[in-house]
Amino acid sequence: MTLDDILQGLEATALAEAIRENEVLFPWIESVHVIAIVLVVGTISIVDLRLLGVASLDRAVGRLMRELLPYTWSAFAVAALTGSLLFVSNAMTYGHNVFFRGKLILLVAAGLNMALFHLVTGRGSARWGAAARPPLSVRTTGAVSLGLWISIIGFGRWIGFTLH
Repeated sequence: MTLDDILQGLEATALAEAIRENEVLFPWIESVHVIAIVLVVGTISIVDLRLLGVASLDRAVGRLMRELLPYTWSAFAVAALTGSLLFVSNAMTYGHNVFFRGKLILLVAAGLNMALFHLVTGRGSARWGAAARPPLSVRTTGAVSLGLWISIIGFGRWIGFTLH
């Protein structure tokens, strides 16, 4: 079974057909997807700017993450669900779109960057979490995260301009 067989199979499902053929379903799903992404990137940006030492300096990093990450993860779940629904509606086209593939690669990179922070870089946050200027490794992780999420938005936006 090839990738194209899998993509064609997804696209042939009743759900995909319903999304594709209904006049309002795709736009509603896309709207919810965009709102969810705004929440994801907005909350991550607040944390990243704190990690960079340029915003929310009156809050410890750990406290800020405890307050925001539940919203981030909830919004990410909605974005992943709605993104999957959009994908299956036209799986062959999305599956071969360079910007869609790039967005997926960037999402994996953002996930790896987050894992690196939580498992290595951010482990000493009890020591430096209240400092206005975190260590260089933490600031670097925040800058990489911010750059990745800006790129994810850019690639996502270009998907719509390059579908044939």
